[in-house]
Amino acid sequence: MSRDVPVKPDYTNLDLPEPPADRPYVLLNMVMSADGKVVIDGTEAGIGSKTDQRLMRELRVNADVVLNGASTLRASGTSSRLGDPGLEQLRLDRGKDRYPIAAIWSRSGDLPLDRIFFKARDFEAVVYLSSAAPEERYQAVLAAGRPVHRLPAGTPDGSGELRGMLAHMRHELGARVLLCEGGPTTNAEFFAHGVVDEFFLTLGPVIVGGRATLTAVEGPKAFPKELVKRLELMSAVPNPATSEVYLRYRVAR
Repeated sequence: MSRDVPVKPDYTNLDLPEPPADRPYVLLNMVMSADGKVVIDGTEAGIGSKTDQRLMRELRVNADVVLNGASTLRASGTSSRLGDPGLEQLRLDRGKDRYPIAAIWSRSGDLPLDRIFFKARDFEAVVYLSSAAPEERYQAVLAAGRPVHRLPAGTPDGSGELRGMLAHMRHELGARVLLCEGGPTTNAEFFAHGVVDEFFLTLGPVIVGGRATLTAVEGPKAFPKELVKRLELMSAVPNPATSEVYLRYRVAR
């Protein structure tokens, strides 16, 4: 294969529009099997290659906040580290902190407080906790040493907590770009309330199968035909070395 043919895109310096006034510009990143599944035996390990993992870290170069849902934290842990001094230097050269702020969104407060997210101090982190979470859970999470922001009570359409979290990121944390790394139920909420701007998807060359196996977007019910989310393809880069395809979409408005 010619050396002029890239085996992966460069996600270190995305040309992104200005964010809305009330929230960050939202990037969503996932890896999925060829049959649309995002976990094998409960985690994403085994679907994406080291190249896919590299792209995830490159996306973090652009982000001010990296968000994961509580299920992702429980299943595989999370941090906002980049794992590469060169990527860290890119952020520093652009006037950013070495790492983005790591964030977790939880409704129950049932979080594994012994994970790196809570124990590490080389990156900043914040927990967004539903006002419906029991007080004892709130106090336990608060005692773990990370700031905890209580989200407002839900609205009839269910968007109150999500929009409250995004407004806090934009106005209190100064976040212009949010990278959401899942999981599937978090993705569903973001899509349902129209706050995803771009969707980065690695298509892995494996078949997982299973009727109950999670897909990239897992809400309580499917979007009706008139409300399905339509995407505009921005780039598609195949990698013959790994048999993956790296897709970048913009969400149509």
